[in-house]
Amino acid sequence: MITRHVSRVASDAGFLLGEGPVWDAARQRLLWVDIMAGDVHEGRLGADGRIVTTGVWSFEQSVGAVAVAETGDLLVAQRETLTRVHTDGRRTPLARVLPEGSPGRLNDGAVDPDGRFLVGSLGNDREVLVRFEGGGCTVIDDDLTLSNGLAWSPAGDRFYSVDTLSRTVYVRDYPDGARSVLFTVADGYPDGLCVDAAGNLWLAVWGGGRVECRSAEGELLAVVEVDAPHTSSVAFAGPELDVLVITTATQDLSPGDLARHPSSGRLFTARVGTGLRTPYWRSGS
Repeated sequence: MITRHVSRVASDAGFLLGEGPVWDAARQRLLWVDIMAGDVHEGRLGADGRIVTTGVWSFEQSVGAVAVAETGDLLVAQRETLTRVHTDGRRTPLARVLPEGSPGRLNDGAVDPDGRFLVGSLGNDREVLVRFEGGGCTVIDDDLTLSNGLAWSPAGDRFYSVDTLSRTVYVRDYPDGARSVLFTVADGYPDGLCVDAAGNLWLAVWGGGRVECRSAEGELLAVVEVDAPHTSSVAFAGPELDVLVITTATQDLSPGDLARHPSSGRLFTARVGTGLRTPYWRSGS
């Protein structure tokens, strides 16, 4: 039997393409991006479940993802490159991932259990998923349609990745296992995802107005309803990691869609279980 949950609006502000929520446990803050606006946001999660924006870092081009180091420094995936944002505000270029002038951009990213940052691309002829390590990038996949959500099992030995336009969620042994299809999504497009403490996947479905919970074998266990068609990503947050934060978008919605779903673009939350602590980016790698 599939469990049904209902999310609630958690922010006053809305975003064009809200994405990539990350919980920084050491500083009790939430980070997320508004991709096309080129903004990285910081917020606090209140006892009432509301999220209040407390800071923003703006960039001239799109930002696909953000990660955080144990020191509080940020790793930001800009349109084609990776940048370190120091706690004092300085910005240091780290690596070029896509060739200069690429038609596409970097998209979703996440930190693996060893503290290395992975990020994928969209909008090019062939999309890649790379791992940033040792000052350079190692290609993991180079045959994707649109690289998206990334997550690991509680033990860190299974890696889940999303290829959105093929509607596919892949699984492989990590770090060097062969990729295989775990499941596909028929109604909507798989987007961002995370894993809970029990090893279940929580997957945002773009165009579906929902988050799906799937077992490690791909079985549908639960659905979180979201009053925003373009549900984009998810993360567990809060001192007990028991608040599921859901990002949404207004991008590509018609005036009619926006009238029917006026909370599109805002952050949502739901109480559905307990998540895993997000690994910190090992900034010396």
